[in-house]
Amino acid sequence: MAAVGCVLAESVTSPEAVPAFANSAMDGYALRAADTAGAPVELPVVGEVAAGHPAPVALGPGEAMRIFTGAPIPEGADSIVLVERTQRRADGARVLIEVAVPPGRHVRPAGDDLQVGDSVFGPGEVITAAHLGVLAGIGVGEVLAHPRPRVGVLSTGDELVGGGGALGPGQIRDSNRVMLLALVAQTGCMAVDLGLIPDDESAITAAILEGAASCDAVITTGGVSMGDIDLVKVVLERIGDMQWMQIAIRPAKPFAFGQVGDRSTPVLGLPGNPVSSLVSFELLARPALRRLAGRGDLHRPRVTATAGETFTRTPDGKTHFVRVVATRDEHGALQVVSAGGQGSHHLTAMARAQGLAVIPDGEGIPAGGEVRVLLLVEV
Repeated sequence: MAAVGCVLAESVTSPEAVPAFANSAMDGYALRAADTAGAPVELPVVGEVAAGHPAPVALGPGEAMRIFTGAPIPEGADSIVLVERTQRRADGARVLIEVAVPPGRHVRPAGDDLQVGDSVFGPGEVITAAHLGVLAGIGVGEVLAHPRPRVGVLSTGDELVGGGGALGPGQIRDSNRVMLLALVAQTGCMAVDLGLIPDDESAITAAILEGAASCDAVITTGGVSMGDIDLVKVVLERIGDMQWMQIAIRPAKPFAFGQVGDRSTPVLGLPGNPVSSLVSFELLARPALRRLAGRGDLHRPRVTATAGETFTRTPDGKTHFVRVVATRDEHGALQVVSAGGQGSHHLTAMARAQGLAVIPDGEGIPAGGEVRVLLLVEV
């Protein structure tokens, strides 16, 4: 169970055949197909066989045996007639077979799913519940997989408060940390709450170093803009090897990346505005964390949709990611419209969005035009 969601790091071959023996796919009567050629025919019933038990006797020519789903095929039998197509005589000693059947009907041959030595799964596959079922079915209790990365998330700022209650002057609620912890968990990583840290350089240093020592990656939010005088930036410049950048996208232009601590733990610095923080996570942090987890499918799916309204913008040298609601028509074609407010603080519209419409630099996209969409959820 612990491996669900992790990525296989080795090939798995089957040590045994599945199924291990020929068995019945249905309830009915085991017999020789040749004996049904003149159906309807009446045959003597020489026994019955249930799942988990061997047939009491071998089946001879002109004989039938009651059989239940999953039971081993008796020696001498090569086909199954459904119980619904039979009539058991009152004395129970004979059965009327109403239809003719070919050899192999409703018989699951040994090794029909897997043969000994067959390749079952390969490196890079994400382990699902179905994978666990297959592994259990071949007696494999342990596999080598990439560990689930531990990703620490912290917020800083005297203006931030957690939970409910009345806000003081100038205070805002810490929504980013809760949101990012959830995004980390949705990515398949283990989310580690590094807390809400006050504007104290020593406290911020301790929190980041603790995260770097105990986690595989650390995410901070806020304080990554050019010229931003923020204690997170001060601390990271002092204890880490950081790159501070401005990316030609809107929202989420400011971003920072570097390494901290003896383990060279990756640190990803996301912007502080809620929508910018979420979009930068989707575009930049999520692919990095999936790579860290051994995933090959790093990015959200991108599809072509029809603009259900005009997406107006002005040239500014940036690619815009517009939060959109996506719907499909009766033919399955995708159409998108704005999810609402597009400001970097409009988190409610972001919550309604199913995707991010990619609007290249220029004048925008007219209603009815084609637009590329990064899907955040399946539509």
